[in-house]
Amino acid sequence: MEFDEKATDALALLFERFWIVRAKDPDAYQMIREREHALKRYVADKFGFDLIIHQHFIKLEKIPVEPKQWMGIQAFKEPMDYGIFCCGLAFTERRSVDEQFLLSDLADDIAEMYPGTLPLDWTMYRHRKALVRALKMMVELSIIKTVDGDVDQFAYNEDEDVLYEVTVYARYFMRTYSDDLVRFQSIDDLLESEWERHAEDERRKRVYRKLMLSPVVYRESESDFDFAYLRKYRNRLRDDFEAHTPFSLELYKNAAMLVMHERKQRYTLFPDQKGIMDVLLHMASEIRTELDRYEVTELGDIRLPLPEVEQLAEKLQTKVGHGWSKHYREATSRAITQDIIDTLESWEMAYLEHEAGILVLQSGFGRMYGVYPRDYDKEASS
Repeated sequence: MEFDEKATDALALLFERFWIVRAKDPDAYQMIREREHALKRYVADKFGFDLIIHQHFIKLEKIPVEPKQWMGIQAFKEPMDYGIFCCGLAFTERRSVDEQFLLSDLADDIAEMYPGTLPLDWTMYRHRKALVRALKMMVELSIIKTVDGDVDQFAYNEDEDVLYEVTVYARYFMRTYSDDLVRFQSIDDLLESEWERHAEDERRKRVYRKLMLSPVVYRESESDFDFAYLRKYRNRLRDDFEAHTPFSLELYKNAAMLVMHERKQRYTLFPDQKGIMDVLLHMASEIRTELDRYEVTELGDIRLPLPEVEQLAEKLQTKVGHGWSKHYREATSRAITQDIIDTLESWEMAYLEHEAGILVLQSGFGRMYGVYPRDYDKEASS
């Protein structure tokens, strides 16, 4: 089968979701299954990814070139959440499919397995909340399902119980590795083992993964070989992405990105619908109009001391804040500044030098700007 429009839609689902569960979304499952061969060829050739087709689910195993903070589970608040989650996976590994168990039994088992330097204590509210977050994520990912009870009540009372059931998906959440996990000492070792499979065409697959999995790909130095590949084969890359995705490739001196000219809800895109985006787009526009007063580095970065960022937030709130959401119209400049930093870091458009107290705006942020339309009614928005 040719790579048709439905295959493009299927590719979007594979990249946006952890997996497609047949019981939850049979239409998406069938659409991908019917285009299985075309999709498998494409993701294997361009990205080096494995597309797993199972009678109960479909999963594209997406391995990044470099792990980023935003790639974690956003519902988790601290490392303890991940530790408990992994212990929960180990618990389900020892159970049969459809086997039922109580939260209290799971909690006891997790407390014994937990690898942290300090033991878990379910009399502590913080520990119970971490367990609740981990269990909610296991339910959301279909690793377990709730039979009876409300896990939120456990956060307030350690004696509350919930009945769960192990699903068939519990066996397939963890990806398989080419070697025993005990051989690996770090994340770098795991990532290096991934490229042992792709020695001949590693560069192409690195570039494809970077473009598809990151908001922006930056030139990191004069001898950045991945970016050199981007420049050399930009026309071929542009044609390929336009043929298989709704994205277009934009390439600049220090940055490259995939952009979409029409918003499609299926994709996670910048800017999204959150109120902070109005602030960021106005900020980008203000910096662009006064670019001469900023020092731009060879890599296209602008370095702003944090007090200057806060002053800029205050200025924007006064100048254009009348059209912002109520939260940002009334927020302090310090609160706005913190949201600016957090959001830009998560979208890989800035990073904070903590010791120096400097926010480094990267060149990808320069691609964005926002102004009010000509027919904008200031009075109506206030």
